[in-house]
Amino acid sequence: MLNGVNMKITEIIKEAFEFPSKNLGTLAIFVVLSVLVGSFVLSGFISLILGMHNSANVLMGLLSLIISLLIGWVLAGYQISIIKSGINHDEKVPEFEWKENFLTGINNFVVTFVYILIPTIIVIIVGFITNVPGSIMAVINEITTQIYNVYTGLPIVYALDAISQTIAKLPGSLAIPIIVALVVFIIFLFLETMAEGRLAKTGDLMEALNVLEAAKDMKKIGVVKVISLIVTLVVTLIVIEIILSFIFSLLPFLSTLSIIITPYLIFFTQRAVGLLYSDIA
Repeated sequence: MLNGVNMKITEIIKEAFEFPSKNLGTLAIFVVLSVLVGSFVLSGFISLILGMHNSANVLMGLLSLIISLLIGWVLAGYQISIIKSGINHDEKVPEFEWKENFLTGINNFVVTFVYILIPTIIVIIVGFITNVPGSIMAVINEITTQIYNVYTGLPIVYALDAISQTIAKLPGSLAIPIIVALVVFIIFLFLETMAEGRLAKTGDLMEALNVLEAAKDMKKIGVVKVISLIVTLVVTLIVIEIILSFIFSLLPFLSTLSIIITPYLIFFTQRAVGLLYSDIA
């Protein structure tokens, strides 16, 4: 398949779904690393929770979490290489390049953090403008006041009624921030997808963090096409998860297959993103 060929959504989905099976050995390495990340995270939190008063356990827990983060960066960087393979229409599943994957993984982590941070800041600003903190404080003050009133003799029924009336006003003040949050986080989900494509194409963190250029890329590919593919991917993953959940509920012993299925689906989605971005690569 040649570079620059615009693919239809159905073609992208079909090609991306077949892609992980082209190198089961590399997929197996990804599976093992994913299991290691989960194991280190689990053991790390257990050590921290159960050994809060034991410095050795705390250090062991922190070390486990750090190791999981380092391996996670390798996996995150490898996912960018899958996107790159889609951009280049490379039929081969990329091999692990440990140092490069690790460094790219750090960049990918920064990209994800920034593209979550920006909409978060926007929502916080909107929350302050619409006085969400004041509304929450009003509820807290009302609860505190009514607890005191009950203590001094007010029937609890009246106290609960006063509290419920104050709480009933809270959804109104939260409505605008919630709507804004849904809109901006969805928009930045699409933009982050473009940013990952930019990172895979250029290898440059600053290019990936250029939100305006990411928006232009989305426009060049076609806003409808980008949205359609991402929605299709999300729906596909949801349907697969529902089917698997049903199967696992009937045959619980098969649930162990999820450690293979989840990485397979990651390969699938990242390859699809790369093929989408290849329209303008």
